[in-house]
Amino acid sequence: MTHPSGTQPALRRTPLTTEERARSEITFSQLVTEHLLTRGRFRITADSPEMVDLWQTVARRVGETLRRPVVSYANGRDILITFAQEAPGLTAQA
Repeated sequence: MTHPSGTQPALRRTPLTTEERARSEITFSQLVTEHLLTRGRFRITADSPEMVDLWQTVARRVGETLRRPVVSYANGRDILITFAQEAPGLTAQA
């Protein structure tokens, strides 16, 4: 569908349902665990408060699973999840 003057409609996000949130936490925790064990860190775009909260919850779950301190850093656009003692700044190259 074409929009006048080349404008795009505003993106509307729908919040995750309780079931979607629970499934996301489980699935993303497995993904982040794998990345931390193989690469030492995981970075993803998290540009809404809901997504930041989801990824911070995932970071806590991963820390519990690995029995190691895991931290997450958010800057309003990205979130970086890494082991606590190896926490580089968000400006570091991935």
